[in-house]
Amino acid sequence: MATRFELRHNTVVKFDDLGTRDAIARSVLENGPSTAVVLGERLGITPAGIRRHLDLLVEDGILEAREPHQALSRGRGRPSKVFVMTDAGREQFEHSYDDLAVAALKFMAAQSGDHLVKAFAQTRADDMERKASVALAKRSHKVQALATFLTEQGYAASSENKTGGEQLCQHHCPIAHVAAEFPQLCEAETEAFSKILGTHVQRLATIAHGDGVCTTYIPSISKVMQARKTTTAGKA
Repeated sequence: MATRFELRHNTVVKFDDLGTRDAIARSVLENGPSTAVVLGERLGITPAGIRRHLDLLVEDGILEAREPHQALSRGRGRPSKVFVMTDAGREQFEHSYDDLAVAALKFMAAQSGDHLVKAFAQTRADDMERKASVALAKRSHKVQALATFLTEQGYAASSENKTGGEQLCQHHCPIAHVAAEFPQLCEAETEAFSKILGTHVQRLATIAHGDGVCTTYIPSISKVMQARKTTTAGKA
């Protein structure tokens, strides 16, 4: 089980404060970018208390305050900042759970073959597809909606327009260390994105393979249709 990380702030703090900050940081790590209000409600901490801890976590370099993604900020008034886990913050957490997952999948592969690992990856992807399809059902901008869904799942995702299509970026991957050992997880996830969006997608980079961001390119419908026409004409 992961142990509590040690905060580097140079002031003297109570043990209870350390435990609270650990809980806040872990909540951001597991749930993705979160506002102070959401964190306070999630952990039962007063607004004044949560902001005091957040200020120190930012000062320690564990968390970073960012402007919210446009797709996530709605309503009147200035949108609240979201707090995200920094790379230094992630390093403060041991990867005991990841190690256990890797060990379990290695055991599955050794006992029953790689096909069982692939089946597990497919089951996980199917679950993601089912949940995302519900979230995207009434949304017109599918890629942006998928980014919002993935952010809610802890992937800190965003989307942007690119030449001939769109690009989906996942700035955090909760299973990066496991996926580095078992690329079947990334492959199944990419296929799930294709099914969710109803079009071909191309994975360009992954955190699991050492890239800074998981990047997926989604060509526009017109570009996909043009590619199909070219392929059909070549076979004629």
